[in-house]
Amino acid sequence: MKAPHRDAALSDLLDEREIRTILLRYCRGVDRMDRELVRSCFHEDAVDSHGNFEGDVDALLDWMWDLLSKFDSTMHFLGNMLIEIEGDLARAETYGVAFHRGDPEKPHRNLVNGFRYVDHFERRAGAWRIARRTVVTEWSRVDAPENWWPTPEEVLSGTRGPADPVYERLR
Repeated sequence: MKAPHRDAALSDLLDEREIRTILLRYCRGVDRMDRELVRSCFHEDAVDSHGNFEGDVDALLDWMWDLLSKFDSTMHFLGNMLIEIEGDLARAETYGVAFHRGDPEKPHRNLVNGFRYVDHFERRAGAWRIARRTVVTEWSRVDAPENWWPTPEEVLSGTRGPADPVYERLR
């Protein structure tokens, strides 16, 4: 028979894994511009404070898609993740770096940001989702186009939307 504290620890690990997966799915959804995937990471009544935006998830998605359409690509990397679980509530602090590529003639469309997601998760009906997100910008820099290395045409490159190779493997 397992000790009760081992069962609780295993439960916490499984909860942490579910929360971690939501954070990673969010980044995939943003970078592939998969609106439904991003939406699935939030509870219906979630609120997001994201730079100069604050509002509900549907307004967030409209704001994000308008902003993302100005870039040719984005890539989000997540690093340090501290997830603290208390019953059906959790707080996650996640460090990240986001690369944005757009028009080489417009420096503000070619930037790299260091940030943190400060998320409040809730488990409702057995599923963890983001209930409140605050995005904290730590630093930002312009990535000068003269430092870019062109991707050769014969190299498979990522795309936004369902044509990306990640979706082919999931079908």
